[in-house]
Order: sequence, then structure tokens, then C-alpha cells
Amino acid sequence: MTDRAEIKAGRLAPAEYERNFVDVKPSLTPTAALVEASRCHFCYDAPCVAACPTGIDIPQFIAKISTNNVRGAAIEILKENIFGGACARVCPTEVLCEEVCVRMDQEAQPVQIGRLQRYATDFMMTEGGQPFKRGEPTKSKVAIVGAGPAGLSCAHRLSTLGHDVVVFDARSKAGGLNEYGIAAYKMPDNFAQKELAFILDIGGIELRTGQTLGRDVSLAELQEKYDAVFIAVGLGAARNLAVEGGDLKGVLPAVDYISDLRQSTNYQTLPVADKIVVVGGGNTAIDIAAQSKCLGAEHVTIAYRRGPDEMSATQHEQQFAQTNGVVIRHWVTPHEVIGKDGNVAAIELERTQLDENGNAVGTGEYERLDADIIFAAMGQVMMADALATRDDGILAMIEGRISVDETMQTSVAGIYAGGDCVKSGQDLTVQSVQDGKIAAASIDKFLRQ
Repeated sequence: MTDRAEIKAGRLAPAEYERNFVDVKPSLTPTAALVEASRCHFCYDAPCVAACPTGIDIPQFIAKISTNNVRGAAIEILKENIFGGACARVCPTEVLCEEVCVRMDQEAQPVQIGRLQRYATDFMMTEGGQPFKRGEPTKSKVAIVGAGPAGLSCAHRLSTLGHDVVVFDARSKAGGLNEYGIAAYKMPDNFAQKELAFILDIGGIELRTGQTLGRDVSLAELQEKYDAVFIAVGLGAARNLAVEGGDLKGVLPAVDYISDLRQSTNYQTLPVADKIVVVGGGNTAIDIAAQSKCLGAEHVTIAYRRGPDEMSATQHEQQFAQTNGVVIRHWVTPHEVIGKDGNVAAIELERTQLDENGNAVGTGEYERLDADIIFAAMGQVMMADALATRDDGILAMIEGRISVDETMQTSVAGIYAGGDCVKSGQDLTVQSVQDGKIAAASIDKFLRQ
């Protein structure tokens, strides 16, 4: 950040940092898990299964927990979602499987599917051993670009099918958003790397970190050297705050600071501002705002141009931030960033309303918020300049992302894509895992043909 007096480290006592970054959804005890599992009706044609992007047989795994077959429950989960542990921590179950739980109609309190999933997968990673085996080796070799949930889900499934996989990633550590982009209180204790080790334990997967597509390795080169390619690079470039003063010192991409926070081993050393404004309405906006409060920021405000129901962050996430002292200002949009001596001093917001077409438009009314730091959290965009193929073409794009069909095939035979760099459903970890699964099945069929 900067060296201004308003931005400093060590605002809180050591015990406060420990308390603020404690696991926000701790695992159930064995007794609590049995009690919660007993609440499940084990529905035939269960709506919770249809609501899960990866299609986990939720009644089946809960039934196994109820008979104390926790390892069997974990296998039921992981065979459909190898990132079952991460998804149990970060998946918005309140708007997916739990929202359609029949208990909601009866008690307005669903079965805690996410916490039961965590209970089972935590057991597997600590006591259950490795349940998966490498498939009978083929002579095929697949390149995967991106070591996040989509890429590693694809890699793991391909390994079970017997193919050799090499995974390239631009960062120094694998894991993607699970390692660099999720709030620290959601995945503490280095969980992302523990889950990564569990996934790689199957064998047949080689990691090559520090390899950026378009700089260290080209798509054309991968086409030449490998039998198939899966692109899972995410959305690499943060959207800038495109208003006057948006380039002042102190206007920062939220994802960069979250990354620094996730890699920190001592939160007391992280500089944090006194007055922070976050622009955006998604999970990244919530995560940076809530974590800023956890680090000791006095005033944190989220500014969003529409109403609460239109934020991509769920109501649960919004309430979590507000409970932790974050103010959410709806129906406002940045108009100008005001500086002093080259640094951010305030932001001027214009009030908005919906026009007859449902677009959020300015009203001409303004308000000003003092700010030491402004975090831009308006989403990310695809960097398409690295997608040149050996035919000197570029992969087809749609709405700023790679275009794929229902099998995750791109416009070029033998090249597949998934995760945030395509638009296959909701921008969620669990959706990326499903993309990787679908792509692996398609790649396997392509290679065997």
C-alpha cells in the first residue's frame, strides 16, 4: 500500500487477530454430525442433488454418516467433487442444496449439508487414506493450463482414466483461487495446500509452476507436444475503476490484496487503512471488506450500484459482512476519486436508480466518503492475447470469455476450456470443478477415438 500514517500494520492486539481469523465454519463433532444427519429425510429424487452443480448424491452420503460410515460418505462426495473439502467451506450452500431442502418448508431450517460434507471430507483427509487409484496407463499426455479447481479437477479425473497430465500455472504455488483468492477465515490452517496434496497423491500429475501462458509457454507449443489441452486460466485481469482519479495512489485491485493476505504468515505485519471504500457487489467485495475489518480498519464501506437482491454476493455473505461492522451502501456508483498530494483522500458517489429498461443510471445527486484506500472489486476480465493457436488463429470468444460447447470443447479440436474463463454456469468453485469433470470425460473420449 503506502507509507501514510492512516495506513499501518499492527492495529490490533495479537489475540484479536487470532480471534478475527478463526475458522468461520468449524467442523461438526461426531455427535453433532449424527444428530444433524438424523434430520435428513433421505428423499427419493431429492431436490438437493439437482441443486448441486457436481451432482453429489447428498441423501446417500448423509445416510452413511448416520450409520457412522464416515469414510464411505466421503468417497460418495469425492467421487463427484474432488474438491469436496474446499466446497464445504466456501460453497454458498444456502442458495444451492440447502435452499431446496424439504426441511425448509417444515422448519425453515435446512439440514446443514455443507457442514456434514466438511465433516466427512475432513475425516478422509486426516484418517481415511487415499480412496482413488490411477487408471491403467495409456500413452496419452494432456496439458492443463491453470492449477485451480477446474484444472486440478480435470487432472485428477484424467489420472483415474490412465492419462498422464502436466499442469502449468503462472503462480509459484498451485491451488488457484482456493490458495490466493478466498477469505482467510474461510480456509485457515493452510487447507488449500493440504487438499492439493491429497489430490496429487493419486499420481500421474506433474505440476510446473511459474509458467505463464503466452510468456513461458504458448498454446501452439502445447498443441504440438501434447495430445489434448485443457485451459483453466480463470480471469486474470482486474477491472479498473474507470472514473476521474481512478489511477491515484491508493486505488487498488481487491484481488491483489486478498492474495497478499492469504500468503501472509503474520497478519500483524499487514498494513491496513483507517477508512476504506470497496466498490463492487460480489464475493470478492465482501471478502476484502470483512477481512479489512478483521485487520483493524475503523471504517469500511461497500458501494454498490444496485439493490441488495442484485448483488452477486448472497444475503448470507452480506449479513456476515454487516455483522462484522461493514457498511453496505446500495444504489450508489463511483463518480470521481478525489486526491490529495497524489494519494486518495475521498470518493464521490452518485446515487442511482433503475430506468425503464432496468438499467442502473445516475440521478445527478452526489455524496462524498472520505477514504484512505479504495478497493476495486468489480470483477475480472479475460486476457485473450495468449490464446493464439498453431494455425495462427485465436480461440473463439463469447462475452469476453472462451466459447465452449456442452462438452467444454473450444472452437479448435483437441482444445478444451473450463472454469471462470468460460461461461458455463455460476462463477463458483463447485461449477469449476464440474467443468473439469466434464472436460476430462470429453478429453478421454477424444483420445480413445
